[in-house]
Amino acid sequence: MFLSVFDVFKIGIGPSSSHTMGPMSAAYRFLALILSNEWPRPAGAQVASLKVSLHGSLAFTGIGHGTGRAVILGLMGEEPASVDPDRMDEIIAEVGRTGRVTPPGHPPYRFQPKTDLIFDKKQPLPGHANGMSFSALDRDGRLLLKRIYYSIGGGFVVTDTELEAMRTSLKSSGDARVPYPFSTAKQMLEMARGSGLTIAQMKRANEETKISAAELNAGLDRIWDAMKSCIDRGLKVEGIMPGGLKVKRRAKAIHDKLNEEWRSNRLNPLLANDWLSVYAMAVNEENAGGGRVVTAPTNGAAGVIPATVRYYLHFHEDATPEDIRNFLLTAAAVGGIIKHNASISGAEVGCQGEVGSAAAMAAAGLAAVMGGSPEQIENAAEIALEHHLGMTCDPVAGLVQVPCIERNALGAVKAVTAASLAIKGDGTHFVPLDACIETMRQTGNDMSEKYKETSTGGLAVNVVEC
Repeated sequence: MFLSVFDVFKIGIGPSSSHTMGPMSAAYRFLALILSNEWPRPAGAQVASLKVSLHGSLAFTGIGHGTGRAVILGLMGEEPASVDPDRMDEIIAEVGRTGRVTPPGHPPYRFQPKTDLIFDKKQPLPGHANGMSFSALDRDGRLLLKRIYYSIGGGFVVTDTELEAMRTSLKSSGDARVPYPFSTAKQMLEMARGSGLTIAQMKRANEETKISAAELNAGLDRIWDAMKSCIDRGLKVEGIMPGGLKVKRRAKAIHDKLNEEWRSNRLNPLLANDWLSVYAMAVNEENAGGGRVVTAPTNGAAGVIPATVRYYLHFHEDATPEDIRNFLLTAAAVGGIIKHNASISGAEVGCQGEVGSAAAMAAAGLAAVMGGSPEQIENAAEIALEHHLGMTCDPVAGLVQVPCIERNALGAVKAVTAASLAIKGDGTHFVPLDACIETMRQTGNDMSEKYKETSTGGLAVNVVEC
């Protein structure tokens, strides 16, 4: 099992990795398939039009999550990492006006968003809660090509056959192509003890089988720069977030007050929590506005890890760039184990899989840069995840705003608390991280679908009714 740090942390756009980045990537993949020789194209047949249907959670909360917009952008040849957020409205308006998508390297295809983009709430697809069907038709409306894709969380997109292969691979115990092929926390600790290396060093060794050390460092620095820029933007912008709830951005006002207190040297016993919270809120307000964010491991949980890193830099003046790299490598190691053995998708296991996973990753990263042993790091991750078990995903109006923004702030606070508790111990503890991850998986399986990113239960319903 090798999941790169750059698979866990992907630069993209808000508001959702599974509902925005995933569908955009799926559309882009379908365009590439059309031009390939990987399907039995009838002699002389030419693709003239495209149709897309969204299913499950994508259908229920897709409008609030910008899924339709993401599909259109993907069919115009845009990708999450490179699309210009300032041009998205213009691109979507052009498709609505012309009834065509014009991706580079392709002929124009007919595509009327009002009729060719279907939010199908009645028929879920069998593989995953976030299912999509893409179809290519000839000029007479005959189906030439159809593919099903699943957005499985964190911006990852797979076909139905790839999803089945992934589930089969869960029975294997690792990836022999890397020097430290751990797929569980138990294996990770055993390999750390056997090698004498830290978790970050083992993760680095695995990564360097694919890329050079210089490329790895540059990539990690790019990830942190994107996270930091997102925080900085979120601390400067005011106003109402899009979507109709009329939720105000609060990060800038809170940040201004904290700076005033900082300069006045007034005693504030909640200072650390306040800085953590405002950093996380800044990120998730940017995410809610469709800005540039980093999956960590998802967009809905994108604020926890950046806030924890920024907190560490704020209160530890001796922090170095190498500390940040080790933080991200350690966090990615834990995130890969969670994704491999459970899920990071809110539509699959609820928000315990998003903010809960992010808090576990952040706690592990913070414990690592605070000098924690592998056992203390594993303990920190377990504490953080354990205290998110059972958390539902019920965004009001299908928007990644309430309760998501504040939930990231609390996730960061829990991460720091978990790291602090673990560092003060010797690494021995009652519940292993693997048991906690398995409990999250089982809890997610048992959780009612209405609490898994459908906005048909919980806060999403009761706030409106009140």
